[in-house]
Amino acid sequence: MLIVMKFGGSSVGGVEPLRNVVALTSDYASANDVVVVASAMNGVTNSLVQAATRASQRDEKHVTEVTEHLRAMHENVCEQVITKTDEFKKQTMARLDLELRELQKALTGISYLGELTPRSRDYVLSFGEKLSTLILAGALHDSGISVQRLTGEEAGIVTDASFGEATPLMHITQQKVKEKLCPLIKNRKIPVVTGYIAVTEDGVPTTLGRGGSDYTATIIGSALDADEVWIWTDVDGIMTADPKIEHTAQTIREISFMEAMEMSHFGAKAMHPRALEPAAKIGLPVRVKNTFNPNGPDTLILQDQRIKSVNIVKAVASVREASMVTVSGEGMHGAPGTAATVLDALGKDDVNVLMISQSSSEANISLVIARSNLERAISALRELSLKESLFKEITSEADVSIVAAVGTGMRGTPGIAARLFRAVADEGVNVKMIAQGSSELNVSFVVREDDVLKSVHALHEEFRLGD
Repeated sequence: MLIVMKFGGSSVGGVEPLRNVVALTSDYASANDVVVVASAMNGVTNSLVQAATRASQRDEKHVTEVTEHLRAMHENVCEQVITKTDEFKKQTMARLDLELRELQKALTGISYLGELTPRSRDYVLSFGEKLSTLILAGALHDSGISVQRLTGEEAGIVTDASFGEATPLMHITQQKVKEKLCPLIKNRKIPVVTGYIAVTEDGVPTTLGRGGSDYTATIIGSALDADEVWIWTDVDGIMTADPKIEHTAQTIREISFMEAMEMSHFGAKAMHPRALEPAAKIGLPVRVKNTFNPNGPDTLILQDQRIKSVNIVKAVASVREASMVTVSGEGMHGAPGTAATVLDALGKDDVNVLMISQSSSEANISLVIARSNLERAISALRELSLKESLFKEITSEADVSIVAAVGTGMRGTPGIAARLFRAVADEGVNVKMIAQGSSELNVSFVVREDDVLKSVHALHEEFRLGD
């Protein structure tokens, strides 16, 4: 059995977590072929983003502080997890030093220019995974496991030049990944690959965007025709609701790719839709497991036809800290492209729309956005109103949340919406906006922020998700 195991930032974020990863890898590698993919340590990518930004502002003091902090963090962990072989510890320390010096050079160059390009930003961000995998590979080697550490480029992952969220060139990548990794696996050597980062055909470093390390794992799994991809995180798989909101939340044992994608859109701790695409395309099972509770319940993501569960609703997800903006006016009635014009204006101001609803009269459009974008959204819409005269009024509600019921069992099942809205109405919750896709995979609605807990609990109880 070939398993691609991806470990997230919390799994490699310290001495004890790394020792745990070594033990897990050793355990599963004894009976299976294994490829390991790792993220940067917790918080490192954010530190690199901030360092790159401050470097472009010529804040050399901050750049020095960040690089010194990263050096101390990684060298401290390295010192404690590689304990059996002094020579190999020295080699790993030397390689860490080399990478950190390269990072310092990159940040210094940005500081001199006073400019941060998408290309140089990707290069800076690539160092998080480079540093973590050096230590992980060293710790595995120290425990007696034969490993080969590779960057995304060395593993064969090739992308376009869309820096910040590059798209893999799969026809090239699949061939290269097989060429690079199959000989290692055949010789019982575990590849330890940097997640998140890749390279263009011209050899320029790129990153895969949000969920990038998961994406790396599914790309490799797809290329190698793996039996499963295991995503190791810090929760017991994908839950029926946020356990911080709903104390009876349970692990969903099986879920479809489409359901998992929907849940990630609504803030659930699930994989990013892009990361699931390579697996969904070929039906490669993806398992979400807890690094800190490896024998606990986990979630298996499968194609629809392989799901055994008959639950109508699988989960209740929620998005907090949102705001609702409504534009209205008689001029919108019958005017082609109104919604597209509104969305385009918001998009140009980097305002992402989480949810949209338009009345059948076409006299108003309501949109839900992140609360942090509210002022920018209103400003963009006012400017549009002055230019186009499409609508006369802009209203907003700052404190709302989205609640979504997700499940393929809702398709073609009559009465689901009635049960859903009756359950929240019985709790005295007023629904402000409703949206349902043609796939019938989810029903989403907007409530006041103060009502989100009652809504999630009501639906979780109505559909008996805690049983």
